[in-house]
Amino acid sequence: MKERAAVWFEGLRDRLCVAFEAIEAEAGSSARFERKTWKRPADDGGEAGGGVIGVMRGKVFEKVGVNVSTVYGRFAPEFAKSIPGAGDDPAFWAGGISVVAHMANPHVPAAHMNTRHIVTTKSWFGGGADLTPMLAPVPEDTADFHAALKAACDRFDAAYYPRFKQWCDEYFFLPHRGEARGAGGIFFDGLDSGDKERDFAFTQAVGMAFLDIYPQIIRRRMAMAFTEADRLMQLERRGRYVEFNLLYDRGTQFGLKTGGNAEAILMSLPPLARWG
Repeated sequence: MKERAAVWFEGLRDRLCVAFEAIEAEAGSSARFERKTWKRPADDGGEAGGGVIGVMRGKVFEKVGVNVSTVYGRFAPEFAKSIPGAGDDPAFWAGGISVVAHMANPHVPAAHMNTRHIVTTKSWFGGGADLTPMLAPVPEDTADFHAALKAACDRFDAAYYPRFKQWCDEYFFLPHRGEARGAGGIFFDGLDSGDKERDFAFTQAVGMAFLDIYPQIIRRRMAMAFTEADRLMQLERRGRYVEFNLLYDRGTQFGLKTGGNAEAILMSLPPLARWG
Protein backbone atom coordinates (compact mmCIF):
# COMPACT_ATOMS: atom_id res chain seq x y z
CA MET A 1 0.00 0.00 0.00
CA LYS A 2 2.85 2.41 0.74
CA GLU A 3 4.28 1.96 -2.75
CA ARG A 4 0.89 2.22 -4.42
CA ALA A 5 0.01 5.36 -2.48
CA ALA A 6 3.31 7.02 -3.38
CA VAL A 7 2.80 6.22 -7.06
CA TRP A 8 -0.75 7.60 -6.91
CA PHE A 9 0.35 10.88 -5.33
CA GLU A 10 2.97 11.35 -8.05
CA GLY A 11 0.45 10.57 -10.78
CA LEU A 12 -2.06 13.03 -9.36
CA ARG A 13 0.71 15.63 -9.20
CA ASP A 14 1.36 15.17 -12.90
CA ARG A 15 -2.34 15.50 -13.79
CA LEU A 16 -2.72 18.67 -11.75
CA CYS A 17 0.37 20.24 -13.32
CA VAL A 18 -0.93 19.48 -16.83
CA ALA A 19 -4.35 20.95 -15.97
CA PHE A 20 -2.89 24.13 -14.48
CA GLU A 21 -0.41 24.63 -17.31
CA ALA A 22 -3.30 24.29 -19.79
CA ILE A 23 -5.09 27.16 -18.03
CA GLU A 24 -1.97 29.30 -18.32
CA ALA A 25 -1.77 28.49 -22.02
CA GLU A 26 -5.40 29.56 -22.49
CA ALA A 27 -4.45 32.93 -20.99
CA GLY A 28 -1.60 33.32 -23.46
CA SER A 29 1.12 32.40 -20.97
CA SER A 30 3.97 29.96 -21.49
CA ALA A 31 4.44 29.42 -17.74
CA ARG A 32 5.44 25.91 -16.68
CA PHE A 33 6.13 24.18 -13.40
CA GLU A 34 9.70 24.18 -12.20
CA ARG A 35 10.62 21.13 -10.15
CA LYS A 36 13.28 20.73 -7.50
CA THR A 37 14.18 17.46 -5.79
CA TRP A 38 15.14 17.32 -2.11
CA LYS A 39 16.41 14.56 0.15
CA ARG A 40 15.65 14.05 3.83
CA PRO A 41 18.83 13.29 5.80
CA ALA A 42 18.76 10.25 8.03
CA ASP A 43 20.13 10.14 11.57
CA ASP A 44 22.93 7.84 10.41
CA GLY A 45 24.04 10.27 7.74
CA GLY A 46 22.24 8.53 4.86
CA GLU A 47 18.96 9.42 3.22
CA ALA A 48 15.45 8.91 4.56
CA GLY A 49 13.31 9.66 1.56
CA GLY A 50 12.54 13.08 0.18
CA GLY A 51 10.30 14.77 -2.31
CA VAL A 52 9.82 17.03 -5.28
CA ILE A 53 8.78 20.68 -5.07
CA GLY A 54 6.81 21.89 -8.08
CA VAL A 55 6.09 25.63 -8.38
CA MET A 56 4.65 27.68 -11.23
CA ARG A 57 4.37 31.46 -11.44
CA GLY A 58 2.31 32.71 -14.35
CA LYS A 59 -0.38 35.02 -15.63
CA VAL A 60 -3.32 33.23 -13.96
CA PHE A 61 -1.50 31.54 -11.09
CA GLU A 62 0.54 34.14 -9.25
CA LYS A 63 2.04 31.19 -7.42
CA VAL A 64 0.91 27.57 -7.32
CA GLY A 65 2.75 24.72 -5.68
CA VAL A 66 2.19 21.01 -6.21
CA ASN A 67 4.52 19.01 -3.99
CA VAL A 68 4.93 15.28 -3.38
CA SER A 69 7.01 13.61 -0.71
CA THR A 70 7.83 10.19 0.68
CA VAL A 71 9.78 10.23 3.93
CA TYR A 72 10.61 7.71 6.63
CA GLY A 73 12.61 7.41 9.81
CA ARG A 74 11.92 7.81 13.51
CA PHE A 75 9.96 10.52 15.27
CA ALA A 76 11.62 12.51 18.03
CA PRO A 77 10.52 11.04 21.40
CA GLU A 78 8.26 13.91 22.48
CA PHE A 79 6.62 14.27 19.07
CA ALA A 80 6.11 10.50 18.82
CA LYS A 81 3.76 10.64 21.80
CA SER A 82 1.31 12.74 19.77
CA ILE A 83 1.21 10.37 16.77
CA PRO A 84 -1.05 7.29 16.78
CA GLY A 85 0.95 4.09 16.99
CA ALA A 86 4.30 5.82 17.55
CA GLY A 87 4.40 6.00 21.34
CA ASP A 88 6.22 2.69 21.81
CA ASP A 89 7.83 2.46 18.37
CA PRO A 90 8.71 5.83 16.80
CA ALA A 91 9.42 4.41 13.32
CA PHE A 92 7.25 5.98 10.60
CA TRP A 93 6.64 6.28 6.85
CA ALA A 94 4.70 9.18 5.34
CA GLY A 95 3.78 9.95 1.75
CA GLY A 96 1.53 12.58 0.29
CA ILE A 97 0.70 15.38 -2.10
CA SER A 98 0.11 19.03 -1.20
CA VAL A 99 -1.40 21.67 -3.49
CA VAL A 100 -1.80 25.39 -2.77
CA ALA A 101 -2.84 27.92 -5.42
CA HIS A 102 -2.61 31.69 -4.98
CA MET A 103 -4.21 33.40 -7.95
CA ALA A 104 -3.37 36.64 -9.75
CA ASN A 105 -7.01 37.73 -10.10
CA PRO A 106 -8.71 38.47 -6.74
CA HIS A 107 -11.99 37.10 -8.13
CA VAL A 108 -10.45 33.62 -8.33
CA PRO A 109 -10.44 31.95 -4.91
CA ALA A 110 -7.27 30.45 -3.54
CA ALA A 111 -7.43 26.71 -2.98
CA HIS A 112 -5.69 23.98 -1.04
CA MET A 113 -5.76 20.20 -1.35
CA ASN A 114 -3.67 17.53 0.24
CA THR A 115 -3.92 13.81 0.76
CA ARG A 116 -1.50 11.59 2.62
CA HIS A 117 -0.83 8.08 3.89
CA ILE A 118 0.99 7.62 7.18
CA VAL A 119 2.29 4.37 8.64
CA THR A 120 3.54 3.72 12.17
CA THR A 121 2.53 0.57 14.04
CA LYS A 122 -0.85 1.74 12.72
CA SER A 123 -1.67 3.15 9.29
CA TRP A 124 -4.22 5.63 8.01
CA PHE A 125 -5.12 8.16 5.33
CA GLY A 126 -5.88 11.84 5.72
CA GLY A 127 -6.31 15.02 3.78
CA GLY A 128 -8.98 17.27 2.36
CA ALA A 129 -9.60 20.30 0.19
CA ASP A 130 -10.84 23.81 0.89
CA LEU A 131 -11.62 27.02 -0.98
CA THR A 132 -10.57 30.49 0.18
CA PRO A 133 -12.30 33.41 -1.58
CA MET A 134 -10.27 36.60 -1.56
CA LEU A 135 -13.35 38.83 -1.94
CA ALA A 136 -16.95 38.11 -0.94
CA PRO A 137 -17.67 34.40 -1.43
CA VAL A 138 -19.50 33.63 -4.69
CA PRO A 139 -22.40 31.26 -3.90
CA GLU A 140 -22.06 29.42 -7.22
CA ASP A 141 -18.38 28.64 -6.65
CA THR A 142 -18.88 27.60 -3.05
CA ALA A 143 -21.87 25.40 -3.92
CA ASP A 144 -20.11 23.67 -6.82
CA PHE A 145 -16.91 23.08 -4.85
CA HIS A 146 -18.83 21.51 -1.97
CA ALA A 147 -21.04 19.51 -4.34
CA ALA A 148 -17.98 17.94 -5.96
CA LEU A 149 -16.56 16.94 -2.59
CA LYS A 150 -19.94 15.69 -1.37
CA ALA A 151 -20.30 13.49 -4.44
CA ALA A 152 -16.87 11.98 -3.77
CA CYS A 153 -17.80 11.36 -0.13
CA ASP A 154 -21.25 9.94 -0.87
CA ARG A 155 -19.77 7.23 -3.08
CA PHE A 156 -18.27 5.72 0.06
CA ASP A 157 -20.36 6.75 3.05
CA ALA A 158 -23.26 9.19 3.34
CA ALA A 159 -21.94 10.23 6.75
CA TYR A 160 -18.55 11.31 5.39
CA TYR A 161 -19.49 14.69 3.92
CA PRO A 162 -21.32 16.20 6.91
CA ARG A 163 -18.68 14.82 9.26
CA PHE A 164 -15.68 15.97 7.22
CA LYS A 165 -17.26 19.31 6.34
CA GLN A 166 -17.75 20.10 10.03
CA TRP A 167 -14.20 18.96 10.73
CA CYS A 168 -12.96 21.35 8.03
CA ASP A 169 -15.02 24.25 9.40
CA GLU A 170 -13.58 23.67 12.87
CA TYR A 171 -10.03 23.07 11.69
CA PHE A 172 -9.64 25.95 9.21
CA PHE A 173 -10.59 28.56 11.79
CA LEU A 174 -8.41 31.32 13.22
CA PRO A 175 -9.21 31.54 16.95
CA HIS A 176 -7.25 34.76 17.42
CA ARG A 177 -9.32 36.40 14.65
CA GLY A 178 -12.58 34.67 15.44
CA GLU A 179 -13.11 33.91 11.77
CA ALA A 180 -13.03 31.06 9.27
CA ARG A 181 -10.16 30.95 6.80
CA GLY A 182 -12.48 30.63 3.83
CA ALA A 183 -15.54 28.90 2.36
CA GLY A 184 -14.61 25.50 3.72
CA GLY A 185 -14.53 22.09 2.12
CA ILE A 186 -13.69 18.80 3.81
CA PHE A 187 -10.93 17.66 6.16
CA PHE A 188 -10.27 14.15 7.44
CA ASP A 189 -7.49 12.44 9.34
CA GLY A 190 -6.85 9.08 10.93
CA LEU A 191 -9.04 7.37 8.32
CA ASP A 192 -8.78 3.65 9.05
CA SER A 193 -12.12 1.98 8.45
CA GLY A 194 -10.63 -1.50 8.55
CA ASP A 195 -10.78 -1.70 4.75
CA LYS A 196 -7.52 -0.25 3.39
CA GLU A 197 -8.58 -0.56 -0.25
CA ARG A 198 -11.74 1.41 0.42
CA ASP A 199 -9.88 4.10 2.34
CA PHE A 200 -7.32 4.40 -0.44
CA ALA A 201 -10.07 4.63 -3.07
CA PHE A 202 -11.76 7.40 -1.10
CA THR A 203 -8.49 9.31 -0.82
CA GLN A 204 -8.09 9.02 -4.59
CA ALA A 205 -11.66 10.24 -5.13
CA VAL A 206 -10.99 13.39 -3.11
CA GLY A 207 -7.98 14.20 -5.28
CA MET A 208 -9.92 13.61 -8.48
CA ALA A 209 -12.85 15.74 -7.30
CA PHE A 210 -10.47 18.64 -6.72
CA LEU A 211 -8.82 18.11 -10.10
CA ASP A 212 -12.24 18.32 -11.74
CA ILE A 213 -13.89 21.26 -9.97
CA TYR A 214 -11.14 23.75 -9.22
CA PRO A 215 -10.10 24.36 -12.85
CA GLN A 216 -13.76 25.00 -13.65
CA ILE A 217 -13.93 27.70 -10.99
CA ILE A 218 -10.68 29.26 -12.19
CA ARG A 219 -11.92 29.52 -15.76
CA ARG A 220 -15.12 31.27 -14.65
CA ARG A 221 -13.28 34.08 -12.87
CA MET A 222 -9.78 34.46 -14.27
CA ALA A 223 -10.64 37.13 -16.88
CA MET A 224 -12.85 39.28 -14.64
CA ALA A 225 -11.89 42.93 -14.21
CA PHE A 226 -10.75 43.97 -10.74
CA THR A 227 -9.77 47.16 -8.96
CA GLU A 228 -6.83 48.21 -6.80
CA ALA A 229 -9.18 47.93 -3.80
CA ASP A 230 -9.86 44.30 -4.79
CA ARG A 231 -6.12 43.63 -4.92
CA LEU A 232 -5.57 45.14 -1.48
CA MET A 233 -8.37 43.00 -0.07
CA GLN A 234 -6.78 39.94 -1.67
CA LEU A 235 -3.46 40.71 -0.01
CA GLU A 236 -5.13 41.13 3.39
CA ARG A 237 -6.93 37.81 3.01
CA ARG A 238 -3.60 36.22 2.13
CA GLY A 239 -2.28 37.56 5.41
CA ARG A 240 -4.90 35.47 7.20
CA TYR A 241 -3.77 32.48 5.15
CA VAL A 242 -0.21 33.00 6.36
CA GLU A 243 -1.34 33.28 9.96
CA PHE A 244 -3.19 29.99 9.82
CA ASN A 245 -0.42 28.06 8.12
CA LEU A 246 2.27 29.25 10.50
CA LEU A 247 0.27 29.04 13.72
CA TYR A 248 -2.14 26.13 13.34
CA ASP A 249 -1.55 23.99 10.26
CA ARG A 250 -0.83 20.37 11.19
CA GLY A 251 1.03 19.68 7.97
CA THR A 252 3.42 22.54 8.65
CA GLN A 253 4.09 21.27 12.16
CA PHE A 254 4.49 17.66 10.99
CA GLY A 255 6.94 18.64 8.28
CA LEU A 256 9.08 20.79 10.52
CA LYS A 257 9.18 18.25 13.33
CA THR A 258 10.17 15.37 11.03
CA GLY A 259 13.10 17.10 9.36
CA GLY A 260 11.26 17.96 6.17
CA ASN A 261 12.47 20.46 3.60
CA ALA A 262 11.63 24.01 4.75
CA GLU A 263 11.14 25.27 1.19
CA ALA A 264 8.65 22.49 0.48
CA ILE A 265 6.83 22.95 3.80
CA LEU A 266 6.48 26.72 3.34
CA MET A 267 5.48 26.42 -0.33
CA SER A 268 1.92 27.14 0.86
CA LEU A 269 2.76 30.76 1.68
CA PRO A 270 1.68 33.39 -0.87
CA PRO A 271 4.22 35.43 -2.84
CA LEU A 272 2.78 38.68 -1.44
CA ALA A 273 0.55 39.47 1.53
CA ARG A 274 -0.50 42.52 3.54
CA TRP A 275 -1.37 43.32 7.13
CA GLY A 276 -3.41 46.36 8.07
